[in-house]
Amino acid sequence: MRFRRHRTTSRRWVVAAGASFAMLLATGGVAVGNAVAGSSVARTATTGVTNSQITIGATVPLTGPAAPGYSEIAPAMDAVFKWVNANGGIYGRKIKYIYLNDKYDPTTTATLTRKLVLTDHIFADVGSLGTPTDLAILKYLNTEKVPHLFIESGCNCWSTSKYPDTTGWEPPYTVTGKVLGYYIKTHFKGKKIGELYQDTEFGQDVMKGINLEVPSSSVVSKQTYDVTTLSGAMTTQMSALKAAGAQVVVMATIPAATALAILPAYSIGFLPQYVIDGVGADPPTVGPLLSSYTTAATHTKKEAAAATALLDGVITNLYQPPESTSSNPWIQVEKKILQKYTPTLWAQHGLDGNTEYGVALAYTFVQALQAAGKDLTRTSLMKAIDTKSKSFKTPGFVPLNYSKTVHYGFEGDEVAEFDPSAGTFTTPDGTWPDAKVVSPVYVTTVGSGPVTVYHGKEPGVPSTLRNSA
Repeated sequence: MRFRRHRTTSRRWVVAAGASFAMLLATGGVAVGNAVAGSSVARTATTGVTNSQITIGATVPLTGPAAPGYSEIAPAMDAVFKWVNANGGIYGRKIKYIYLNDKYDPTTTATLTRKLVLTDHIFADVGSLGTPTDLAILKYLNTEKVPHLFIESGCNCWSTSKYPDTTGWEPPYTVTGKVLGYYIKTHFKGKKIGELYQDTEFGQDVMKGINLEVPSSSVVSKQTYDVTTLSGAMTTQMSALKAAGAQVVVMATIPAATALAILPAYSIGFLPQYVIDGVGADPPTVGPLLSSYTTAATHTKKEAAAATALLDGVITNLYQPPESTSSNPWIQVEKKILQKYTPTLWAQHGLDGNTEYGVALAYTFVQALQAAGKDLTRTSLMKAIDTKSKSFKTPGFVPLNYSKTVHYGFEGDEVAEFDPSAGTFTTPDGTWPDAKVVSPVYVTTVGSGPVTVYHGKEPGVPSTLRNSA
């Protein structure tokens, strides 16, 4: 989820310019093609790697309950890989990306992942989506020594010595929960807090962070939902939160669940302050769902007219620049890549929180491949991530935090609020309320450590990316 950022002072963006390809590699920028590759690539026996190609794969929800919005991410990633291939590949090798539809069903994920490993012979699993789905393949991929990288989930479980070939990418859900909890504790002191969350590690980890910051005495009701049976309005849960007197409702929900909670709450006259984890709060994703779900018999024409207005005042988190910030150099580059290499996806969705996510994640992986060197192996890839990733350039507000002992990516967030006075932004999916940033960038850990302000600079766009996109 990304929004235009309204501040009294603007951030400074430092854009690398005029550096040689070799210098860019040394500072984390990615150079592609023969300019860096030089001599021919040495022969390798690594599965999924030839002199001319690197085959990677993933399982993603192209259909099913998590498909709205999330089905955009893998095609957006593939746009980056097409850009790499058009510019000569990584040390002469082009990237082949195979992504299969698991419908957000863990059993299907397990079956398709075995196909990717045993039949398609992938070098690495990159960007598979979902907590319950990736938990279903965690042990298998580590047993097979297949890198399980940049999972599209912030589960705390991706960083453990038991599974050394697995990494997350986005902020851990408990980090997000702590940042939002800190904001609630600071700005809604004395208010009655209600919780609604998906009853998987996703929701549990977010609420773990919330509850590390919010006093337990202020939490008046905890409600859950089962994603496997998610099909209708969550009237029961929202009625329970209303009956408990919740004034602030914290939600850890996928986009469909966000809409299926807000609409029945509106129906029963329950209009709390919503604080929604960014997973389920991207306006171009949630907005159309709010509108489409009002066609059901249980909803009214009045609700349909008010659907997108229900997003006004929602508080959420973000860790990359808002897609509506047209002057931001990262946003400009992301738009160019999507327009040129996935024109159909661009025409359908433009740059929203999901396509931005896909471009940024894929570019992170490209830098990891570059850092792993010409003689690419699974071991060299994991070592590069563990030891060189802090120099990778990403749109994230804080650096990637990988090490030999930590396999989370970003560990920082800021807080934003939907605000009608902030204006609107438009995507092919519609026009949505913009938001203003209401906090500094915070950093913290998944444990009980403090939430502190991050004072570092945001990275600029490497010139090889800016000039060749």
